Amino acid sequence: MADEKPKKKWECSKCCKRGPPQPVEKTGDPIISQIGDFKTYQFWYCMLIFLCKFGTGWHTLAHIFLAAPTKYTCKTENVTNACSSACKEPSFDKSVFESTIITEWNLTCKKTSLASLSQSIVMIGIMFGSMVFGMISDRWGRRPAFLGCCFMQLITGLIVCVSPYFWFYCIFRFLVAFATGGTMTTSFVLIMEIIGPKKRELIAILYQLPFNVGHASLAVFAYFIRTWRWFQFSVTIFSVVFFLYICLVPESPRWLFITGRLDKSIKILEKIAKHNNVITETIRGEIEAAYKVVSSAAPVKKGTIIDLFRYPYLRLKTICMANIWLVVCMVYYGTAQYISKLGGNIFLNNLMAAALGIPGTLICVVMTKYLGRKLSMMITNAISAGGLLALACLSHADQKIQVVCATLGLFGASITFPNAYLWGGEVFPTVVRANGLGLCSMVGRGGSLIAPLICDLAFIRAWITPLIFGIFSVTGVLVSFCLPETRGVLLPATFEDSEVRENRNLCSFK
Repeated sequence: MADEKPKKKWECSKCCKRGPPQPVEKTGDPIISQIGDFKTYQFWYCMLIFLCKFGTGWHTLAHIFLAAPTKYTCKTENVTNACSSACKEPSFDKSVFESTIITEWNLTCKKTSLASLSQSIVMIGIMFGSMVFGMISDRWGRRPAFLGCCFMQLITGLIVCVSPYFWFYCIFRFLVAFATGGTMTTSFVLIMEIIGPKKRELIAILYQLPFNVGHASLAVFAYFIRTWRWFQFSVTIFSVVFFLYICLVPESPRWLFITGRLDKSIKILEKIAKHNNVITETIRGEIEAAYKVVSSAAPVKKGTIIDLFRYPYLRLKTICMANIWLVVCMVYYGTAQYISKLGGNIFLNNLMAAALGIPGTLICVVMTKYLGRKLSMMITNAISAGGLLALACLSHADQKIQVVCATLGLFGASITFPNAYLWGGEVFPTVVRANGLGLCSMVGRGGSLIAPLICDLAFIRAWITPLIFGIFSVTGVLVSFCLPETRGVLLPATFEDSEVRENRNLCSFK
């Protein structure tokens, strides 16, 4: 009909059920006030970024199968010690793996420790990579730092596949780990900066799930690919999906806003708002007004790492939280590697132990919500301690019993890990929160660095390794007593806030 009114875009089809753009709940956060707390765009954005976390699990723990235990015997007559100078014909048992870095470069006898050293080098790479790429993302943006470490991981990972010498292998494994550490840091920041506070806690925990899946799937890769070079290729080539990030991952609008690049920030926010079906007309005006307020406000004095030790109570919290990070990194990565040394079916043992990390992360969501951070941390460290100390006492028991005990220890650590991220972010005051978490992460990487070397102590006495891991888990329980419960508590903003001790937080779990 002639007098029929033209349909609006959102009314263009009966199949379109989105309706008109909706207003967004306004909060003190100028970014979330434009796009919503957690809507369609943020969901799919998280799913996309989560893809890179599979690679972090693969590259961090690939050593379990790259350097899988391989029997080493001597075929020389009347010589039983394969490490003896009298052995002229040493031989590797290739019934399980056709090749590993052990067989490739004869890392046996006096060179046995070199295999564990290569994994320690990986942990050093992750530690420095997270620091360097973190600084790059602050200076030049989240997107270039994220894309840079993703493609560096792909290229250096492929070069590892063709390593001609052991030290060449170590150098490029270090570079892969350097990129992996950057991927961990920048991907987490990208996600956290686009999600509102209502779902931030949940996503921060679920962020660990792809890592757990990656860890578990290593056993599947290794089962079907028994040569180390093709195994390395298989866990690296997945990174070609990173090319999608060039088109689908924009710069963080929050970083653009903070650095004064308002036009770019507004353009990205308008795009996100359209995907979330929220109003876009007010974005420019509100963002420009918010920036004027931010830029005119007196700059807040930022703290330093030294400030973490300047105040008595903050010093105590820093030392205790750093200890917790040391324990969980050492126990998680150490136990994951130790399981492969227990004998039996290396594929099934690692698959079952790693797969338990998936429900472990989900359990962490429930425990931290209903039991709080403090009691959850104590329970999960106690689970790890119980399993590992039992393993130390049962070091000569049946292999299946040993695997069960080690799996229990790893299961406890898999719940502890995401809680350490969450609790660590809430214990420190705002002015030094980044420094506090950075210090804890560095201490934690130190724990994961020495974990392979502790695993080698099992060659001296089988009970030494689980005993050390078990004792450290006990310290994780004890130091938790000294930290305050932060569930439902207003987070400290200043040093003065952080020094306030509430008896209910220190002496109870409420």
